[in-house]
Amino acid sequence: MLDFNTIEKFDKIATPFYFYNMDLFYKTVDHVAELAERYDINVHYAIKANVERRLLEYISSKGFGADCVSGNEVLHAHSCGFPAEKIVYAGVGKSDREIYDAMKLGIEAFNCESLQEIYVINEMAHINGMKANISVRINPDIDAHTHKYVTTGLYENKFGISNHEFDKLIEFIQKSEHINFIGLHFHIGSQITRVGEVFALECLRVNEIVRYFENQGLLVNNINLGGGLGVDYEDPDENPIADFTTWFKTISENITRRPGQKIHVEPGRSIVAQCASLISRVLFVKSGETKNFLIMDAGMNDLIRPALYGAYHKIENLSASMRQFFPTFQAYDIVGPVCESSDVWGAGRLLPLSVRGDLMEIRSTGAYGQVMASRYNMKDLAPSVFSDRLDEAPVAKDYFENR
Repeated sequence: MLDFNTIEKFDKIATPFYFYNMDLFYKTVDHVAELAERYDINVHYAIKANVERRLLEYISSKGFGADCVSGNEVLHAHSCGFPAEKIVYAGVGKSDREIYDAMKLGIEAFNCESLQEIYVINEMAHINGMKANISVRINPDIDAHTHKYVTTGLYENKFGISNHEFDKLIEFIQKSEHINFIGLHFHIGSQITRVGEVFALECLRVNEIVRYFENQGLLVNNINLGGGLGVDYEDPDENPIADFTTWFKTISENITRRPGQKIHVEPGRSIVAQCASLISRVLFVKSGETKNFLIMDAGMNDLIRPALYGAYHKIENLSASMRQFFPTFQAYDIVGPVCESSDVWGAGRLLPLSVRGDLMEIRSTGAYGQVMASRYNMKDLAPSVFSDRLDEAPVAKDYFENR
């Protein structure tokens, strides 16, 4: 919950903008760093969740590695302080240029997602006189009990290699001279909230697969369990920090680790989601026969998750919290300005009586917010505003002086 002083400062800032609570961000990262050291688990931050340079520079300073899914993410992570030897590069569709650039940079490993990708990397390493480190992503065929668009570990999926290809994979790796196999990579989905149950199941399945590979003579020195830890979108104040403690403890208690074997995880959303909100302003209040609409200046171009797959974000009226009387509540459909029917933040949301010019806070937007933004309808991109640098934020013109 924001304090009155911060809300008063918001009234002078041009909307929409992304507001970063840096105290919460530092506390979250430091908590993960402490658990990583306690359980001897290596952390690679999933760059795709948020690429804000200031955040990445702090994350890299805590000794985390980077999990990237494009060539530009690899280069950006490196420029933000992540050492090349701590950068892993996943993704199902790496171009030849992206592979070559990452290979030349000397990254920790390519997380390979198909046999053909491994063939290509081997050939490119041969042509360029190099030896490439690879980890192989495996489909463990586990239901993560999450949204179908963010489930990635089932048997038939565009991600990873399934068990019918294991023997062919092992045979090729064993005879290849230009790839160095360092381990196995797993990722079963995102926004997983049944932490103990799902991740314990993942570990038990991973133990079986690792055992199979090592019984075939292929040493698995690195076990990468991916990410997927969920956050509380419905009550971010009650649970501002994801359940990292249960996650790390579950992994430690269920994974079989022989001496010298390293365990890796790749959190993204869970590190940054709760640290930011999208701040918007009410442009118009529209009354229909059966509904009331709040039309905001932030739209699906700023945050596409609700339009893309019906994601829920808590919405609060900041201006109403400053008023000196007990508010009357009303149900609103909260919508954006983009010319698409799917540009809806929430339907039938109960909020204090709202008026033109009110500041609204869309919570838990630090992950998959700015990174997925576009200039659709030629809208400007919403800038970043940091809690410890509010005075540097772009000033709003006082269009609302007579409201």
